[in-house]
Amino acid sequence: MGRLSLLVTVVLLAGGEAQAEDRTRRESVALTVYNENFALVKDVRVLDLARGSAEVRVDDVAAAIDPTSVHFAALDHPGAVMVLEQNYTYDLADADRLMTRYLNRPVTVTLTEKGGEKQGVLLSYDGGALVLKTGAAASIVNRAQVRNVDLGEVPGGLVAKPALVWRLASEQNGPERVELSYLTDNVTWHAEYVAVVNAGDDGLTLNGWVSLDNRSGASYENAKLKLVAGDVHRVQREIMLTKGVVAQSVGAEEGSQFRERSFFEYHLYSLDRPATVADRETKQLALFPSASVKAKKTYTYDYRQTLTKVATRLEFENSKENGLGMALPAGKVRVYKEDADQALEFVGEDQIDHTPRDEPVRLFLGDAFDIVAERKQTTQKLVSSRSRELSYSVDLRNHKDTSVQARVIEHVYGDWTITEHSHEFVKKDAQTVEFLVTLPANGSVTVTYTVRTKY
Repeated sequence: MGRLSLLVTVVLLAGGEAQAEDRTRRESVALTVYNENFALVKDVRVLDLARGSAEVRVDDVAAAIDPTSVHFAALDHPGAVMVLEQNYTYDLADADRLMTRYLNRPVTVTLTEKGGEKQGVLLSYDGGALVLKTGAAASIVNRAQVRNVDLGEVPGGLVAKPALVWRLASEQNGPERVELSYLTDNVTWHAEYVAVVNAGDDGLTLNGWVSLDNRSGASYENAKLKLVAGDVHRVQREIMLTKGVVAQSVGAEEGSQFRERSFFEYHLYSLDRPATVADRETKQLALFPSASVKAKKTYTYDYRQTLTKVATRLEFENSKENGLGMALPAGKVRVYKEDADQALEFVGEDQIDHTPRDEPVRLFLGDAFDIVAERKQTTQKLVSSRSRELSYSVDLRNHKDTSVQARVIEHVYGDWTITEHSHEFVKKDAQTVEFLVTLPANGSVTVTYTVRTKY
C-alpha cells in the first residue's frame, strides 16, 4: 500500500485561537508501574510564572492519561499557586484524524506515475481507497496510486501531541518547581524466570527478569523506576487505547538489580539506577542476581487430574537460607537441563503466583514417562441404611532404573473413616488424604484402602 502524504502547513488551533506554548522544563520524572496495565507518573517541572492569572501548557503527557487523576502541587511555595481550570487536549493531527476532518470538503489528490490530479469532495476513505465526488459523479481512487493529498487549511482544535493546559492563579513571580502526577493506562510489567536444573535434580540456578511494556503514548527519560506487585483494586472505566506498532528492545544491563520491600498490602521493587522507558518499547531488566537453590523433584498421582498419568514437579523454598528470600512476583518459570552432550534442553514451564518469603514454590513440568498409575474400585458394601464401605486400589509401576517416592492423592466425602489401609496416610483436609509411597527401581507398588462413609 502506498504511503498517503498530507501536504499541509500545520497551524494548531484550539477553538480558533492559538494555544499557549509549552514553556515548562522537566527536572525529573518517576514512574511506578503496576502489573495490571497502568502506572503512576510523577513529573517535576519548572514553570516561569508571573503574579496573577496565566495559561500554562504542558506537553509530553501520556496519551492514555486518566485526566481525572491529575494532581498538581507547587513544591517551592505550596499554596501560592492554584489551578483554576484544567483542559486535556488529545485530538491529534495524524493522517487519519485530518482525513476525518475533511469529509464532505474539497480536496486535491495527486496520483503517482504521471497520473495527474483529481479534485473533488471527499465522501469517504479507508485503508484501501478514497471516494471523491465531482459534480454529479463519484470516483474511487486506490490509495496505492496516491502520492499526496492537498487538504488546504487545517481545521481548529488539532494538536501535535497530547497536552495539559492549565489556567493558574499565582502569587509568585519567577521560576516555580511543581509536581504533576497522574495515572495512565497501557503501561504494564510482568516477571519471567529461567531455571537450570542440575544433574541430580536436587538443585537449580534461578534467574529473574522483568519485562516492562510501555504503550502509554509518552516516553520517560532517566526515570526513577518502581514496580508494584499485587492485586490493586480499581474502578473500571473506559480506556483510551494508543495506536501504533510496538517496537521490541532489550534493555538488560549487567549488574541491574531491584530492591524489594513491603508496601501497604503489596510489594514494591525499586530499580537502583535511572532507566529510560521509551514509548512503544518492551524493556527487560534483571530482577535479581543468579541464585543457587536447593530443590527436589516429586511425583504425584491424583485421579481427579488424570486417570493414568503421574505429575512431575520441582519444589523449592523461597527462603534466604535457600539462596532466595525476595518476595517473587507472579510470572512464568521456564526450566532447562543439560543433556549428555552438555547442551541445555527445555524440560517444562509453569506459572507461579505472587509468592511471599518463606513459602514453597511448586512447578508442574509435565507427566512422568516411566511411571504410570491405575486406579480402580474393588468392592462396595452396604453396612447399614446410612452407611457403606468402599475399597480402592491404586497400582503404581516404576520403569526407571532408580527408586523414587510418589504421592498418591485420594478424595473422600461425607463423614468418613478409613478402616483399612496398606500404607500410612496423612489427612490433608476434610476431603483429602495423601499416601507417600516408595517405588523400587523397575518395580511396582499397590496402595489399597477401605473407607466407611456415613450419610
